[in-house]
Amino acid sequence: QVQLVESGGGLVQPGGSLRLSCAASGSIFSIYAMGWYRQAPGKQRELVAAGTYGGNTNYADSVKGRFTISRDNAKNTVTLQMNSLKPEDTAVYYCNAEIQPKPYTTLNHYWGQGTQVTVSS
Repeated sequence: QVQLVESGGGLVQPGGSLRLSCAASGSIFSIYAMGWYRQAPGKQRELVAAGTYGGNTNYADSVKGRFTISRDNAKNTVTLQMNSLKPEDTAVYYCNAEIQPKPYTTLNHYWGQGTQVTVSS
């Protein structure tokens, strides 16, 4: 079994910063991509940022220049540094990872439990 455990959400004022962390554990042979999605009330879940094992990154246009994703492949962790936060960044943030649990098996998507980020004065 694979588990993704998130930490770091909370309440912050507009213009502030938060740092989200996610650690993958369990039956893991390799991890291709790790990233963050978010879902605001009444909206669909959307990609925020993702990073591959090789170091490629992808960001939603709305967070480019403000958020930075980083991975530690040795520790199976991913971090999202969020700066210049805006009220529209308020959402539940979910860690996601594409993991190959064992050799010669397919990649599966795994999700964390979600962490609330609220940007409000």
